[in-house]
Amino acid sequence: MKALVLIYTTLLMTTLTAYAQPDKQESAKLIEVAQFGHYQPIGVAVTQTGRIFITFPRHMPYEYGVAELVNGQRRPYPDAEWNKYDSTQADRHFVNAQAAWPDDQNNLWILDPANPMDGTTIPTGVKLLKINLSNNQVEHVYRFEDLPREKIALNDVRIDTKRQLAYLSEPKTSSIIILDLKTGKSRQVLQEDKSTKAEPGFKLHLDGKDVVDDRGKAFSSNVNGIALTHDFKYFYFRAINQTKLYRIAVDYLANRSLTDAELSKHVELVSETGISHGMIADSKGNVYLTDSPNKAIRYVTSNGHLETLVQDKRLIWPDTFAIGPDGYLYLTCSQINRAKKYNHGENKVEYPFRLFKVKLP
Repeated sequence: MKALVLIYTTLLMTTLTAYAQPDKQESAKLIEVAQFGHYQPIGVAVTQTGRIFITFPRHMPYEYGVAELVNGQRRPYPDAEWNKYDSTQADRHFVNAQAAWPDDQNNLWILDPANPMDGTTIPTGVKLLKINLSNNQVEHVYRFEDLPREKIALNDVRIDTKRQLAYLSEPKTSSIIILDLKTGKSRQVLQEDKSTKAEPGFKLHLDGKDVVDDRGKAFSSNVNGIALTHDFKYFYFRAINQTKLYRIAVDYLANRSLTDAELSKHVELVSETGISHGMIADSKGNVYLTDSPNKAIRYVTSNGHLETLVQDKRLIWPDTFAIGPDGYLYLTCSQINRAKKYNHGENKVEYPFRLFKVKLP
C-alpha cells in the first residue's frame, strides 16, 4: 500500500486541482436515447445484443420497477406480474428496483433493496434476481437471509462469472457484500473501513448550493458506485461524499480467509477524482465516473490519467452507466438534487427524465 501511494503521488498532485474543472479538450457529443416523462430512472443495462433495460425505483409517479426499451417504449420486464407493486407480497414483486447488470453469460441481474421511497426496508422483499435473457425467465432469486436485511439498503451489483460471486455496495452499513452464487451465502467485508465511508461533514455542492434538506440534513452516502474490470482482476469502489477512488484485487476480495483488517491492507488508492456517483469499467481498463458538480463524465485510464469524456448542461446528477455493443456509454440522470426534498419543497427537476449515450474514447 505504501509503495502504491508513492507511485500515485505525482498523479494526486496534478488531479487535486484537475478534478475541480473538466479538461478543456473538445468533449464527445451527448446523444438522447429515450425520454421517460416524470418517471425517474436509476439503473441501466445494455446487453451484448443491444437490448436496453431501465430500473425505476419506487417513487411517485411510478409504473414499472424494471422495463425493457422496445422501439423507444417501456415494457414491463420480465413481465407485468413482477412489476405489480404489492408490499404484502414483497418476495414476488419488485418493491424498489435499484440496479440492473448484464453478465457475460446472457443473464440479466436485478437488484431490489426493497426500501420504497428510500424509506424502511421490507426484509422479505430484499432480493437479487437472475433472469435468463434467452427466454426471459427468472432462474433464481437470492434473498440475503443471512444478513440483517432490515438494517441494509443494497445499492449496486457486479457479477463475477469466473468465481461465481456477486459484489454489492451497501452504503447503509458502509460495507461490501459478497454473495456466493453457488451456495447463496453472503458476507460483509470492509465494514466501516475508511475506503467505504463518506467523509464526515462532507456536503455535495451542486447548482450553487449544498444538497441539504429542510431539516439541515445533508445528502450523504457511504460506498455507492462500484466497477469490476472485464478480466475480473480489480474491483473499484467509492463513497459519494468524498473525492477518492479505491480498488482492490479481486483475488484478495474473494478470499474468505482474510479478515477486514487484512483486506484493508490490500485496498489501493487509485486517484483523486472529485465527487462521483456511479461507475463502470470498459474492456480497455478505463473506469468511467460521473461528475455532478461539473455536469460531466470523467474516466481514469488504465495508466492512471484522469480525462473528461463529455460535459453537457443536461447531465444533472448523472447516475448509472452501461456499455453497449455499439461502442457507446449509456447513462441515466436521476436529478436527485433537484427533488423537492432538497429545494424547500419546490420541485426543480427538468422534465422529461432521459437516457443518454456518448461514444467511448
